[in-house]
Amino acid sequence: MTVTLAIDCMGGDHGPTVTVPAALDFLRHDPDCSMILVGLRDQLLPLLGKAEAEFGPRLTIRHASEQVAMDEPIATALRNKKDSSMRVAIELVKSNVAQAALSAGNTGALMAISHFVLKTLPGIDRPAIASVVPTLHGHTYVLDLGANVDCQPEHLLQFGIMGSMLIAALESKERPKVGLLNIGQEEIKGNEVVKRAGELLKTSGLNFFGNVEGDDLYKGTVDLVVCDGFVGNVTLKASEGVARMMSAALREEFNRNWRTRLTALLTLPVLNAFKHRFDPRRFNGASLLGLKGIVVKSHGSADALAFFHALEQAALAARNKLPERIAARMAVSSASV
Repeated sequence: MTVTLAIDCMGGDHGPTVTVPAALDFLRHDPDCSMILVGLRDQLLPLLGKAEAEFGPRLTIRHASEQVAMDEPIATALRNKKDSSMRVAIELVKSNVAQAALSAGNTGALMAISHFVLKTLPGIDRPAIASVVPTLHGHTYVLDLGANVDCQPEHLLQFGIMGSMLIAALESKERPKVGLLNIGQEEIKGNEVVKRAGELLKTSGLNFFGNVEGDDLYKGTVDLVVCDGFVGNVTLKASEGVARMMSAALREEFNRNWRTRLTALLTLPVLNAFKHRFDPRRFNGASLLGLKGIVVKSHGSADALAFFHALEQAALAARNKLPERIAARMAVSSASV
């Protein structure tokens, strides 16, 4: 299936120097994909080289005169920058010119603009952010990761439905196992919101495993972990901090003296395999779920390889009609109430 992706080329810490090369690499990788590069034309053209001749109509540039800074106040980005590369990319999805938009820019602004322009699907109260974390035997999806810090039980149910449809679309797993993040596996554990959410998930028709604890996240106990945005964001940031600490500690220990440096040399194949297995670039790309269109958020510091993987996710979600899947499943849930 042919898909068209709209790329906010100005977003992120590195802007076009990362987004444009990644987009060109993806066009070479996926011959059924077209790309609209959105941003300041005079900054994009020098990075294209002979790409316009190479890809022909599969590659176009849409000029946008403004860009949203990484520290831009959300209200400013939403109200005052109507010709930003971020907004133009999302507008292309609304008008069906593109089937998905991708940005490495300001997360709050991206969520606000996406919500304002695309609106939410029927039955969805709030959009949510879903992403992937590596586990012992693969990976696990987690949502919400920060869009909704205060949630009601019904919101957590909606997150479970949206996340399940995301996994079905991206991995062809029609009944992914869903867990509710809690302080214990017993049903009596947790606050009233979480306990009520567990009851709703149990009768939802989803493949609900039950409560899971923090350590289950990396065991791969379930395919999807549901939580509110406050808990999800703290969990994600703590995990990233632990990963950076372990990496720094290993380098420090291996560089302690000539014996440890020799040990590092001998174990290099294992270290490289470990690094590849848990390379965060391979898991880049957070889906903004619940919208009438597909928007994917790349990490702001992503390099070209990480941005490539986010493009891959956006194309797969578009080909598998993720919003339509969520809408159809929400309609079933609403009919059963």
